[in-house]
Formats: sequence, structure tokens, C-alpha cells
Amino acid sequence: MLFTIHADGAAPIYEQIVAQVIYGVAAGTLEAGGLIPSVRELAETLLVHPNTVARAFQELERAGIVTARRGVGMEVTAGAQAVCRAKRRELVQGRIRDALREAAASGLNVEEIRRLVEEETTAVNGKRRK
Repeated sequence: MLFTIHADGAAPIYEQIVAQVIYGVAAGTLEAGGLIPSVRELAETLLVHPNTVARAFQELERAGIVTARRGVGMEVTAGAQAVCRAKRRELVQGRIRDALREAAASGLNVEEIRRLVEEETTAVNGKRRK
């Protein structure tokens, strides 16, 4: 799995790691029983402090998405995909809600917002088909 971190992004780095693991499991990129990189390995790859990665892994473990396997690393749990699909929906819904609030606060009316959403949905779906 490839991680992309935006150090200057609005979300803390550990939250970006958590979200990417959630999306990966929900999409089936990370399957039950699969291993994720070690704290040290991921920290070196992303050029972040190991404590940042450890915090992300702790969050994922608390949520029941991964579990530590002694001598092996962090393994995706059997029930992780269902948990991640629900969490992915919550994350995306929150981002959509924020965007809609911003659009409404900027003075766009409901019809303009609806049109923008439809245009962007079409653009995203069109890009996937290519």
C-alpha cells in the first residue's frame, strides 16, 4: 500500500495515516490477515517521527482494524473491512458536509450547489472510466 502524506495539510499526519489505512481496507487493497508496514519502516518511508506512526497504529488497533502479532507486525483483522466501510462513509460524509456548509456560507443557493455537485460527480466518474 502506498501512503501519501501532506505535511502542510489541515489534518494531522497520524490522522492521514489512519484514514488511508481505513480507505485501503474498505476498498479491499488491504485484506484481512494482511500486514501493514512496521512503525519504523513507515516512519522512514514517510519521513515522519516514529511516534506519529505509532499513534496512528494505536488508533487503528483501538478501532479493531489491526492487531499486533508478536514478531510479525500489525495485521488487518478479520472484521476490519466492515468497520472500515462504515468509518469511510463517516469520513466522506463529514467532508461533504463541510463543503456544503462552505458553499452555503459563500452565498450559493441550493440549485447552484446541486449543479456543482452533479458536475463534479460527473467529472470524477468520467475520469475513472478512462
